[in-house]
Amino acid sequence: MEFLAQFIDIVLHVDKYLATLLAQYGTWIYAILFAIVFCETGLVVTPFLPGDSLLFVAGALAAQSANSAANSGGGSFEIGVVIAVLLSAAVLGDNTNYWVGRWAGKRILAWGEHSRFFNRKAFDVTHAYYETHGGKTMLVARFMPFVRTFAPFVAGVANMSYVRYFLFDLCGAVLWVFSLCLAGYWFGNLPWVKANLSLIVFGTIGLSLVPLALAWLRQRLATKAS
Repeated sequence: MEFLAQFIDIVLHVDKYLATLLAQYGTWIYAILFAIVFCETGLVVTPFLPGDSLLFVAGALAAQSANSAANSGGGSFEIGVVIAVLLSAAVLGDNTNYWVGRWAGKRILAWGEHSRFFNRKAFDVTHAYYETHGGKTMLVARFMPFVRTFAPFVAGVANMSYVRYFLFDLCGAVLWVFSLCLAGYWFGNLPWVKANLSLIVFGTIGLSLVPLALAWLRQRLATKAS
């Protein structure tokens, strides 16, 4: 319970934790951001890592750093580098996940039946969503926690054409990273946004889960009807 409480605190106050990491590690913060996003998108056992909120806060921190650098003449946390790092992490993570699913998916699914580290329910929901929407799942899934992590794995298990997968995935990654980082960069430091960041994080998570909830409800209704 203590670990869960600490994790929730990190997700809701990712701005404070990220600012602390920037102060402590300087430019190494780029490597830390890369590792978090790569693991969230590339490893099916870490779908719980912060994604949307991390991108938004990273953009806001880049704006704050740019203002400080302009006033002091020092270096800054560059929004261009932030976007490039996070986009690379998202695409490389997803492609790793896709090939793991394609080469070892069936063995992982068999292992996952009795594993506490593999979220089989999230996989099943994502698989159902993929069966309904096909390739465009890679676009929509970018903005849906948990589904974002499992969608590339599902595409690999289903042997989706790699060229088709990559095109959908790249478009989704560009939309995800640019929209959230630039939203943070442009609006993250407004007084009202800073004062209500926890509420905005909750709202972002809630809105991103709406398509998943609707897909699950449709599946349940279809099952009952049949």
